[in-house]
Amino acid sequence: MAQPDVLNPHPPEFERFLYASVGEDRNGYVVTVLSTLARLGLDPWAETADLVTLGRDAARTRLGILLARSRDVPALASDYGRVARDLSQLLPDGQTSGSLKRVASAVADGRPGTNGAIWAVLAIIFLLFQMLMVGESGSGE
Repeated sequence: MAQPDVLNPHPPEFERFLYASVGEDRNGYVVTVLSTLARLGLDPWAETADLVTLGRDAARTRLGILLARSRDVPALASDYGRVARDLSQLLPDGQTSGSLKRVASAVADGRPGTNGAIWAVLAIIFLLFQMLMVGESGSGE
């Protein structure tokens, strides 16, 4: 049976945080945490996993540093501390959930769903090979 995280290997516990707004850009579009982290050249899920493992206070500090680097949202230039404080409340509590910590460390290591994805690719290659072999042996007879 296939693992449920093969198509979406990212922890759903991170979505509330990643899809939260950090403000509007100069064109009036809402910018999310996910977009902000990506614009900074970071992997949003890996960075969120790191924030979860840090704990709430350290995560707030780290998030504030990251938001201060963002130049796309004018409001962050002066108010990144408050935004970081509010957003850090949306992070899942990594202290109480051992399974969340395991997921967070797997995401931080870049390995979520890797085994399932490898097996899926190998199965597709095997099926294509079988179709090629059956197609060749049946043609010309």
